[in-house]
Amino acid sequence: MAKRILYQTEGTCSKAIEVELDEEGRISHCCFIGGCAGNTLGISRLVIGMKPADVVERFRGLPCGTKNTSCPDQLSRALSKLMEQ
Repeated sequence: MAKRILYQTEGTCSKAIEVELDEEGRISHCCFIGGCAGNTLGISRLVIGMKPADVVERFRGLPCGTKNTSCPDQLSRALSKLMEQ
């Protein structure tokens, strides 16, 4: 069964992230709402087909400038929440 989440981000230019896992538990869809279009599109394309745990491991805790979070960090939080469901 596929899992899906619309995660409301905090502390970033993006406002939300839509993520879906396929029946095998891999990321099949990732879309940032708002944010830096080129960067968020690039992140989305990179993570398609990956295991969520691998993305969380790589992106968790990444800052953006002086912010304590970033779009990749927020994606890791969304994926962690999705995996808990």
